[in-house]
Amino acid sequence: MEGGDHLASERKKANFDVDEMKIVWAGSRHAFEISDRIARLVASDLAFRKDNRTMLSRKELFKNTLRKAAYAWKRIIELRLTEEEASKLRFYVDEPAFTDLHWGMFVPAIKGQGTEEQQQKWLPLAYKMQIIGCYAQTELGHGSNVQGLETTATFDPQTDEFIINSPTLTSSKWWPGGLGKVSTHAVVYARLITDGQDHGVHGFIVQLRSLDDHLPLEGITIGDIGMKFGNGAYNTMDNGVLRFDNVRIPRNQMLMRVSRVTREGKYVHSNVPRQLVYGTMVFVRQTIVSDASCALSRAVCIATRYSAVRRQFGSQKGGVETQVIDYKTQQSRLFPLLASAYAFRFVGEWLKWLYTDVTERLQANDFSTLPEAHACTAGLKSLTTSATADAIEECRKLCGGHGYLCSSGLPELFAVYVPACTYEGDNIVLLLQVARFLMKTVSQLGSDKKPVGTTAYFLRVEHLMQCSSIAQKAEDWLKPSVILEAFEARAVRMSVACAQRLSKFANPEEGFLELSADLVEAAVAHCQLIVVSKFIEKLQQNIPGKGVKKQLEILCNIYALFLLHKHLGDFLSTGVISSKQASIANDQLRSLYSQVRPNAIALVDAFNYTDHFLGSVLGRYDGNVYPKLYEEAWKDPLNDSVVPDGFHEYIRPMLKQQLRNARL
Repeated sequence: MEGGDHLASERKKANFDVDEMKIVWAGSRHAFEISDRIARLVASDLAFRKDNRTMLSRKELFKNTLRKAAYAWKRIIELRLTEEEASKLRFYVDEPAFTDLHWGMFVPAIKGQGTEEQQQKWLPLAYKMQIIGCYAQTELGHGSNVQGLETTATFDPQTDEFIINSPTLTSSKWWPGGLGKVSTHAVVYARLITDGQDHGVHGFIVQLRSLDDHLPLEGITIGDIGMKFGNGAYNTMDNGVLRFDNVRIPRNQMLMRVSRVTREGKYVHSNVPRQLVYGTMVFVRQTIVSDASCALSRAVCIATRYSAVRRQFGSQKGGVETQVIDYKTQQSRLFPLLASAYAFRFVGEWLKWLYTDVTERLQANDFSTLPEAHACTAGLKSLTTSATADAIEECRKLCGGHGYLCSSGLPELFAVYVPACTYEGDNIVLLLQVARFLMKTVSQLGSDKKPVGTTAYFLRVEHLMQCSSIAQKAEDWLKPSVILEAFEARAVRMSVACAQRLSKFANPEEGFLELSADLVEAAVAHCQLIVVSKFIEKLQQNIPGKGVKKQLEILCNIYALFLLHKHLGDFLSTGVISSKQASIANDQLRSLYSQVRPNAIALVDAFNYTDHFLGSVLGRYDGNVYPKLYEEAWKDPLNDSVVPDGFHEYIRPMLKQQLRNARL
């Protein structure tokens, strides 16, 4: 059983060109080459080993992460990596660290909200990592409700300074990554007060620690907020608490691209439109959607490979048992997740395009697509992160008992990933924002404000309110037009039904609270339609490679029909399809699973993940699972000694006492 490729026979079954699929997954040949090169660079460097992570104490774990981050920075400089390569390197090092917030939040915040002058002052320092920044927005008492933040920044005209203060316990900054132990600076969000007047929340650059001895500056209390869920996982990050006791900063450290305070203390808006701030948000949420496809594809890769290696039941008279992946129950749980990984990948690609498009429009003072883009990224962030968190846990269950071992890589992946459901906008709160946008869209139908972009299907509201699906035989459910019409009609009908119910309330806000659960469901229907339609659009492009497009079509249909099955109540209760049509859609879905089966291993190989990055004994490329599980077990510190520490103290006396009293 040792050595060799235990999955070779599986790989031979594939009827498409895996190398071409790798390029489709990566997004382009250029992206593939960079990814591949950097992944191997990280995997072959022992300084980046991570298999002992779950066994380290918090202090060791954290110090180890600091070592890796510093080493990664050294390699980035020595190898003169481009920004694109450097961010790939951090991705493949695969360890949450203060650098994520420095590059992912601190730098973009200054770029997005700082003036030219401020950018010239702070960005060179940040790019050279001569200062390390974090993003201090969330507080102990407020996260999603940014308008409710309590930290204050009061302008003092006598000294030309802002006084940053934490007036209450709940105004303590709480959760920012990198804050607890490492960051020297932060972009701090606080209520701007001039002359007794509150101008709402604004960003300020505040130095937190001395650049000489790293001690907190006067008036600043700072620390780590403690252990988080899981072993290893996000405990490599120093999520922090921060309190200000009337800390003074110069006036020019307020981020002043959109609004500023003059020397006399007057609050003025610049000629830069406020909406530009949303551009940053669209950017951050777009990266989160891309991250979802990465995390989901990792889990699916592990579960798929292990499902092909694991055999259980089904043998006649001691013959070989059945591969778990051949059971329909395994396929119907696993293959939709494989399809979702590809679906999220392509919607992530499209969001990148959307971000570029919105940015260009904003610079030309065209805000027409902004509300739609904002709703779209909020909804897709919510949909993809919730689905991915659930899917990683499902993949762990698909790996049976061994999935519960840390060496399977799944518990840690789950623990690292789940916070995505709350950070950058709580997922339910985001869906309610989408629902608000949909209700507004419905209310404007028939006016001169036409729905745009992902809501353009509302233009056909009359047709979609009354059409019924033309699907008559199973193969009809493979037609993009049939699938799209069903998803569009479901979304329109759910939105319109909510709008009609809302209109019965004298006070619309009261109605919104009362109907919020229904509104969330309407928002989900809209977001699922976006993912399905972007997958279909992807398939209209020219996709080279033998059999590649065919596989993607199968996955697209699985994704859509799996959602149809999962949300059957929506489709039936809104009258979009009949129960007979639902039943033939399900027959079609079953037959699609059989078509994926021979290609399953090749489809996860296309993610091109190294064993180092996957960090899973169960998901090894060569499928050599059992010897490696056995080997891993002996590495646990508990196995350092044969007789455990504490035996003589606690167990031995118990055993001896039982012997003494045996006659009683």
